[in-house]
Amino acid sequence: MQYRLDKKSGNKLSALGLGCMRLPGGFGRIDMQKSEALIMRAIEGGVNFFDTAYLYPGSEVALGTILEKNKAREKVYIGTKLPLFKCHSYEDFDKLFNEELERLRTNYIDYYFMHNLSGLHDWKRLCELGVEKWIAEKKAEGKIKQLGFSFHGLKDQFVKLIDAYEWDFCMIQYNYININYQAGRDGLKYAHSKDIPVIIMEPLLGGRLVNDLPPTAVNLLKQSDPNATSASWALRWIWHQSEPTVLLSGMSDMAQLDENLALAVNSEPECMTDDELKIIEKVADIFQESYKIPCTGCNYCLPCPKGINIPDSFLAYNTSYTISRFAGITQYATTTGGFNTTFSLYDCTKCGHCEKHCPQNIAIVERILEVRKRMEPLWYRTAIKIAKKVMK
Repeated sequence: MQYRLDKKSGNKLSALGLGCMRLPGGFGRIDMQKSEALIMRAIEGGVNFFDTAYLYPGSEVALGTILEKNKAREKVYIGTKLPLFKCHSYEDFDKLFNEELERLRTNYIDYYFMHNLSGLHDWKRLCELGVEKWIAEKKAEGKIKQLGFSFHGLKDQFVKLIDAYEWDFCMIQYNYININYQAGRDGLKYAHSKDIPVIIMEPLLGGRLVNDLPPTAVNLLKQSDPNATSASWALRWIWHQSEPTVLLSGMSDMAQLDENLALAVNSEPECMTDDELKIIEKVADIFQESYKIPCTGCNYCLPCPKGINIPDSFLAYNTSYTISRFAGITQYATTTGGFNTTFSLYDCTKCGHCEKHCPQNIAIVERILEVRKRMEPLWYRTAIKIAKKVMK
């Protein structure tokens, strides 16, 4: 394992961190046995940064239980997050924070995030509630070691946030598709210029850079290196840069973990050749041409009041462009909006509930109109109705 220095604290953080949003078993249905094996194997492999959040169902409890059981709390740095939309008063800060301490079975948090700041207005709202005083108290008590934020907004807002407070670290979405998206490369470099450690989330774009690359892009990578996986290209691209401190990977099985641990051995800056970087640029161009909706499948938009599975609908829609329309509609029919569910995208009431929670700032309601036009044409809806009658 390679380690990179957090200049604010002096901590040496593993170049590879484990993102605990997608632990084995999935959202709210965590398989504790598999998760324990995964987490302890990660620690044995040198991973010392574990990221979770109040809003990841079951994740904090699982991580805290496993670390306590194996007496491993002092071996790692825990990062977790304050759910800002639940903060309406000064008292809410303590209420939520104490609940997280209890879930994680610890009396301090190493890296505490203001979760999902989208701009300076979000921070100002918290300041009006007294968050700066609260942070100072918690730091003085030793309950918060490092204070930072995760970001999902526009680049100019990221710079304003960085300058608004003495942050100890920050987290941004960054991958070879998102160079100019949200904080982007410019934001990464700006934070680094101020010695603020930058933690990278979504290095694989929610798995899209592994599972949803167009065939032409996959072939291009294979021609360059038959033995390298699509994931290895994406991770190495980030590690090649000196500015990122920790790359978070949402590894959910042992095969993914073992591959990433092997890659992390050579995760030092300048680990890619110029020719390899040019290949990545070509792959990014191919992907951008066919990938229509930048959904990462985080599920923050759920549950939909009408039961619509928004992320999977968007995934099928993207598949209809990256692979073929037939493949996309087949995927939609069999897993998302057909035989196995009762909803239709035509059920959308445009309430906007989903958009309030989307960290990608996707105009979900508007995109649903596009998706249903492509994925639920009249012939499709007729066929589904007939099929369901036959299956009764």
